[in-house]
Amino acid sequence: MAELEAKTSQINFWDSPEDAQQILRILNEKKERLDDWKDHQQQLEDMELMLEMAREADDAAVLADLDRESQVLADSVKDLELRGLLSAPEDKKNAILTIHPGAGGTESQDWAQMLMRMFLRWAERRNFKTDVMDLLPGEEAGIKSATIEIKGNYAYGYLKAEVGVHRLVRISPFDSNGRRHTSFASIFVHPELDEDIEIDINPNDLRIDTYRASGAGGQHVNRTDSAVRITHEPTGIVVTCQSERSQHKNKANAMKILKARLYQKKLDEEQEKRQKLEDSKTEIGWGNQIRSYVFQPYTMVKDHRTTHETGDIQRVMDGEIDDFIYAFLLKSPPKK
Repeated sequence: MAELEAKTSQINFWDSPEDAQQILRILNEKKERLDDWKDHQQQLEDMELMLEMAREADDAAVLADLDRESQVLADSVKDLELRGLLSAPEDKKNAILTIHPGAGGTESQDWAQMLMRMFLRWAERRNFKTDVMDLLPGEEAGIKSATIEIKGNYAYGYLKAEVGVHRLVRISPFDSNGRRHTSFASIFVHPELDEDIEIDINPNDLRIDTYRASGAGGQHVNRTDSAVRITHEPTGIVVTCQSERSQHKNKANAMKILKARLYQKKLDEEQEKRQKLEDSKTEIGWGNQIRSYVFQPYTMVKDHRTTHETGDIQRVMDGEIDDFIYAFLLKSPPKK
């Protein structure tokens, strides 16, 4: 960091504004991380002093408070460690998450909705803001697809660990014979673009269709052609948005999703991946799942990439998935 600070004081530092901004961004990120660690170190020292005093005074109430505060501090330190594993430029960005059920009709559609609630609860626990940009309800229950914008620091970095097929095993509430069913749903995550990042899109490459929105939303949303579908013909990427009553707002949100997906495609190409994001969408079914959620005959959630597991499935479905994210990031260190 001292080397970076020295560069900022050089006379020719601003000769290249782009390089200067890049150095300042890196420097600010390092300072922010260092300040965070100093704050946590100070909190630890303060708690150690209070613990010593509470023990001498035999103050049970203060000891109980310190016990709770120590857990909060431990979780915060773990979060700092987690952020240290997120070094890619796009990791700090907001995320655009999409959910698609696999084959199986109502069963998989209901599972997709359960996953949607899980991610919304996870975001709520982190005080992240969420916006359901597109939602297509199932015919009987659940959802056919959903696109959610999740706004928060490192939202994409965290949620990229969730990309893949999620498998559910349970006694089906839709089966009158009470048989056990297996359902699948896929999760895809893209980083949301900053306004200063430009993705060139030729208007002639776009096919924009409008249609009447389906599902809940009141009479107005179903009477007008407010829903928007945009097809980027060179790549075949298709995005839809129908969450707003205004066709203009839906078009703006659809363009935001399209830009994010094109940016992800660009990242894949820069990292020389063999397959682009859209080509990596394998069959949503057996052999491709990253995680299994078993409700019966026992309860367990197991990640097949890391072998991390827990028997407390209710906490997981209520959004407590950080341990799975942490295990994945530890197993997949940042690329140099």
